[in-house]
Parts: sequence; C-alpha cells; structure tokens
Amino acid sequence: MTKSLIIVRGLPGSGKNTFANLFGAPICCADDYLYINGEYVWTPQRVSRAHMICQSKCEDLLKKGESIVIVANTNIKERDVNGYTKLGKQYGYTVFSIIVENRHGGQNEHGVPDEMIANMAKNFSVKLS
Repeated sequence: MTKSLIIVRGLPGSGKNTFANLFGAPICCADDYLYINGEYVWTPQRVSRAHMICQSKCEDLLKKGESIVIVANTNIKERDVNGYTKLGKQYGYTVFSIIVENRHGGQNEHGVPDEMIANMAKNFSVKLS
C-alpha cells in the first residue's frame, strides 16, 4: 500500500483546511499552534515556533506509518515545501503538492490584511516540473 503525504498550499481564505478535512486523515497545520485561550495570536516569533511544532507533528505521523498525512499551510515558497518533501521521502511516502485556489470567495479566518495576502500571492512559488 502506498503511503501519501499531501501538502495543501494556498493563500489565507482559500480553503486549505476545508479541503484537507475531506480526506479524514491526520492534518498538520501551523495555525493550530497560534491560539492562546481560544484567540488566534500571530507574531513572527510565534509563527516560527508554530511551524517547527507542525513539522515535528508531521514527522511523528510519518514515523508512525499513517497511510495519509496532510500538511495544510500557506507554503508560499519552495523552501516552505522542501522540508516536508524531504521528510516524506525519508519515510517512504509519495509526496503530493495541491494548490487550493480561492474560487469560492472565501474569507481568511485570521484577519490577514489584504495587502499581506497580495504580497503572498506575488511571491507564491509553483514548481510544475
């Protein structure tokens, strides 16, 4: 049986988590580690730690041999994806990168300013080959 690591990428509000939930598999999401007492708190320092925890959770699930593991983060640049790709290959997983577009007009849940989303869109890296 082939094991799959699915990296779900997209801008805030695109529906990454909604899409990821369709699989019924464990999901690793840095946003999960940015809540304090139920309130989403984003700071550069916290986001860096959240991504480290997210990647560690992903590795634990891969080590455990889950048949499907999903990472649902913006993953704007290749370097964001590369760490997960490396882990997937290390543990014998087929790695898929899925980009979710905001064709449904979704709003981001965390109040990311439009200017920041536009900048993320401008810097979004896609590897087609």
